[in-house]
Amino acid sequence: MTGIRLNAPRPGWSVDADVVVVGSGVAGLTVALRCAAAGANVTVVTKARLDDGSTRWAQGGIAAALGEGDTPEQHLDDTLVAGAGLCSEEAVRALVTEGPDAVRRLIDTGALFDTDAGTGEILLTREGGHHRRRIAHAGGDATGAEISRALVEAVRAAGIETIEHALVLDLLKDADGRAAGVTLHVMGEGERDGVGAVRARAVVLATGGMGQVFSATTNPSVSTGDGVALALRAGAEVSDLEFVQFHPTVLWLGSDAEGQQPLVSEAVRGEGAHLVDADGHRFMAGAHELAELAPRDIVAKGIMRRMQELGAEHMYLDARHFGAEMWAHRFPTILAACRAHGIDPVTEPIPVAPAAHYASGGVRTDLHGRTTVPGLYACGEVACTGVHGANRLASNSLLEGLVFAERIAADIAASGPAAPHAADTGAEADTGAEAEAGAGTEADTGADTASGPAGPSAGHEPATPT
Repeated sequence: MTGIRLNAPRPGWSVDADVVVVGSGVAGLTVALRCAAAGANVTVVTKARLDDGSTRWAQGGIAAALGEGDTPEQHLDDTLVAGAGLCSEEAVRALVTEGPDAVRRLIDTGALFDTDAGTGEILLTREGGHHRRRIAHAGGDATGAEISRALVEAVRAAGIETIEHALVLDLLKDADGRAAGVTLHVMGEGERDGVGAVRARAVVLATGGMGQVFSATTNPSVSTGDGVALALRAGAEVSDLEFVQFHPTVLWLGSDAEGQQPLVSEAVRGEGAHLVDADGHRFMAGAHELAELAPRDIVAKGIMRRMQELGAEHMYLDARHFGAEMWAHRFPTILAACRAHGIDPVTEPIPVAPAAHYASGGVRTDLHGRTTVPGLYACGEVACTGVHGANRLASNSLLEGLVFAERIAADIAASGPAAPHAADTGAEADTGAEAEAGAGTEADTGADTASGPAGPSAGHEPATPT
């Protein structure tokens, strides 16, 4: 069959930078800050506003061996078990070993975590798959919002150039096939409008996930798989796209509900909430040694199994024993979301069901965030670092964004200031996707959603870029 190549219009404007970061969550903004601190000229491109990605929706917290008696080795063990034997142990070891100091640097950046009023120590909670309390949180259940606030303020204070409301289209490459920037379409009026280009010697994809592929998801509307789509068109390897994690406890809004659904954090179960059916039976008790705090895939399957057995559309999360004060202090965001939909968790169980939550696979990288296209990096949910295996351990996502963002920044700094070999707009653009009739993939100049075939699997080991 004949392939059809769809080309974006030629860029009408351009910007020069050392590094262009695509995405403005914890991964993207951390890369930008670390690169700028090392003296690089950085431009951040984001699809909506700087704080509109998935990071600000994270409720539970960030996992790291910060508590007394906890160790990176114990964190590693829990991560490997949750990953169902498909994690890269080397990548996990980097995550858990470097994680505690990465969290401390995040605090130095301005993030304010919940602390004990008497000792000043960071308060830690527990979530599914963890055998210890090692989840640092902020604002009770507003950890992501606090991290996003701190990083956005730091990026603005550092004077890093940002281009908002910009959909990235394709990767620019130089004559040697190395990444040399991106083309993008700014959606709106302002100093820059329409299709343009950011020319840079290093391109970092931090575009988040693809939850909007599914009818019900916890992901915001911007999570449409743009980074994976760009990487595929550029010839980068992707891996394990089939490993999409479903969060067990998402507020059930009815069988017709679509799009982003309110998350009920795993930390609610970490603090002692129980999963029950309509008769009040705790169906996870005895099903796993950790009961409601088993890894997410096990809990999600347990919920679905019980729903099928009873012919029910949802199960319940019962935390009435928390009392009004604990709900208001520890989980104000979830409390408000439930009440907005006519449910009061202080006096009644919360109806919940699993929904698409996190992409454990993505653009294949090595331990320095390098993809198989030279000069192209990926980190955060868009990347497949080997950390998560088949199933992400709760609250490892924010940590992965931090740790591998710092690794990418260090690699870019070590690679030197060589500029891309580019002509006029910066390079030759891979400006389109090849779609064969009947292949199940579509390409357009709008928000690309990586819903079609992912191509050949690259396996479960980190990539070795050419």
